[in-house]
Amino acid sequence: MSIQEKKKYAILGRTALLLTTIIWGTSFVVLKNTLDSVPTLYILAFRFSGAAVLMALVFFRELKKIDKQYILNGAVLGMLLFGGYVVQTYGLYYTTPGKNAFLTAAYCVLVPFAAWIVSRKRPDKYNFISTVICLVGVGFVSLKNDRTIELGDWLTLCCSIFYAVHIVLTAKYVKGRSVAILTMLQFAAAGVLGWISALIVDPFPTKISAENIWSIAYLCVMCTAVCFLLQTFGQKHTPPSTAGIMLTLESVFGAGFSVLMGNEVLTLKLYVGFALIFFAVLICETKLNFLKPKKALKEAEESVNAEPQLTETE
Repeated sequence: MSIQEKKKYAILGRTALLLTTIIWGTSFVVLKNTLDSVPTLYILAFRFSGAAVLMALVFFRELKKIDKQYILNGAVLGMLLFGGYVVQTYGLYYTTPGKNAFLTAAYCVLVPFAAWIVSRKRPDKYNFISTVICLVGVGFVSLKNDRTIELGDWLTLCCSIFYAVHIVLTAKYVKGRSVAILTMLQFAAAGVLGWISALIVDPFPTKISAENIWSIAYLCVMCTAVCFLLQTFGQKHTPPSTAGIMLTLESVFGAGFSVLMGNEVLTLKLYVGFALIFFAVLICETKLNFLKPKKALKEAEESVNAEPQLTETE
């Protein structure tokens, strides 16, 4: 590939990642509005099963690769993905889209610690520093005047644990395997769990407005299937540290769209909390490479490349 072509794909890759974060940012508001009429579990059932079908149609030629290991790994990742989305979506029901977006971003800080448990690779000083800053930021975002945390914020923080473990295991399972097939199978597993849980917990919604149908379709097609394809393409042509920074913009766009749609009123306390969480994620993902001399940059970049990278979809 020529230098000119590399530059072209570098621009396209970054554009794809930016579009991914923008679309994910809109999902918080769209989902919040849909929750008023459609039960959480049915939304997830429609979203994941629909995305699995779409991916099967796009990558149908790779379906012959599926074996027992693919199914087992896909089931494990699907359960983690479903668990994360369940608590995140229920959390969104009890909090605002902006707070939900930024508190979800805390999973980036937890990834190195989840990797510590799985691979026994100890987190570095930047991981510990970012964790402390993130916790302070969470305090600014979530703590009320009586020093309690709302249910929605607790649930959103819990989803970060699911997502962190999901990312670490994805990095482990994807080696030598098809990303498309593994993702399709985990979407399918999450969809099956969604339908089983929904039919047990809630009656099937018989009155879904046209607006909610479009919202669910948007979450299924754009926020899940299309974002996966954009993210995969973007990460293929973008350095991991740069991709990590760009993907953190999801929380910024999530809060921004929430304010624009009138779902959020930003106070100084929230501004400070959002800024601290964003800065913590930035430290965790970049190791402050942009402040280091060029000689130390290559060594730091290799350290970042060795860690599990962000692969979550919203």
